[in-house]
Amino acid sequence: MPVDGYEPVLLDGEEWQSYFRDFKHSAFRLEVHQVYTMPAEAETVRSFLAHEPMPEGFNGPWHQTIRDHAAAGRGMARAKVVRRPLTDYSRYLFEWCIPGNVEAGEDYRIVDLTARPNPGLPEQDFWLFDETAVVHLNYRPDGTQINRELIRSPDIGQYLAWRDLALENSVPFRDYRA
Repeated sequence: MPVDGYEPVLLDGEEWQSYFRDFKHSAFRLEVHQVYTMPAEAETVRSFLAHEPMPEGFNGPWHQTIRDHAAAGRGMARAKVVRRPLTDYSRYLFEWCIPGNVEAGEDYRIVDLTARPNPGLPEQDFWLFDETAVVHLNYRPDGTQINRELIRSPDIGQYLAWRDLALENSVPFRDYRA
């Protein structure tokens, strides 16, 4: 339903996947939420919280995507905002998810805002593809994703500034100590 004449462009399925498959140079994600409630992850989060071993080949297809892009010279980077104490979900990311992403070639960085003010980052998750396309990831307060919205005519300079600000105020995951 249009709001003030604006019809959102929502991405799903193949159209959404094409952004990860077809970017030419770079993909950057800003993650600002402390909890994500993703149905596809529910079972592995439960296993993690039950102290079960990580499944063999965990996140294998995603890691192959990262490796393929890295081998082709396309960079994938992410900045995750955290506040201590880490949520169960962030602990799951730190122990089961992020190490494999980094090993596959993703530049995963941590912005810890526990003891300092937000340097000016938005409260909005987004992906920035090839420094030209912006997709907002919209969530409910409980971390359930509402949708993925392609932003028409984004102020690219603002998103680049937020990316740079996140990177300047972060440390590589390998160097972070919670």
